[in-house]
Amino acid sequence: MGRDGSMIETEIESEYMNETFTIKIYRPENYSPLYKYHLCIMQDGNDYYQLGRIARVSDKLHDEGSIENTIFAGIHYKDRYDRWDKYHPDSDKQEDYIKFLRFEVVPLLDKELPSYHVSSCRVLMGDSLGGTVSLMTALKYPNTFGKVIMQSPYVDERVMDMVKESEHLDSMSIYHTIGDEEEKVETTNGEIDDFLTPNKELQELLEKKTEDYTFYELEGKHTWKQWQKDLPRAIQTIFGV
Repeated sequence: MGRDGSMIETEIESEYMNETFTIKIYRPENYSPLYKYHLCIMQDGNDYYQLGRIARVSDKLHDEGSIENTIFAGIHYKDRYDRWDKYHPDSDKQEDYIKFLRFEVVPLLDKELPSYHVSSCRVLMGDSLGGTVSLMTALKYPNTFGKVIMQSPYVDERVMDMVKESEHLDSMSIYHTIGDEEEKVETTNGEIDDFLTPNKELQELLEKKTEDYTFYELEGKHTWKQWQKDLPRAIQTIFGV
């Protein structure tokens, strides 16, 4: 089955990461440079396209008229170790990756796409560590990124401290999920971490500091089966008309 929308790719030479990235951009069927679009920047980009089926989700929701005109831009990683290096709070590369998103990706997309160029129309999305770095990037640059979708994010003390110290959460929109079977999750280094408990603690904190906050405790484990099933609701919640 063919797509309604269209996929294009663009490359970006990152000075912060000393690496060339390919950004895969999915535009809805009605795409025209004469229109304005909301923008969703996805960590784990290939996973969202292949496992999350985000193109199909976009086609369906646009066809129904359920969401605003939205373009999806996916950025991927080399392997799971490279992913940890870019997304994890303890990594030396995470800070540079966050700057890459803010100072290289956003200007490129703003130049090439007819987006609104305002924080309320820019969304960062990711699963697990991808959700973590999305939240941390938005907290660091709230005037650039006003919305976050995080599915089963990794949460540690550093993440909690950033949330506690943020003075901008009251103006942000956040969609947040965790699975009820995520008490034992195998991580990149082979350790077993409890994702459920710290995510529930994060929920309590965000409910106090964020007016536009949506949280769901889903049935399932730390897998794409759970995230893909919930993705249409996540997109409609953040981009809904």
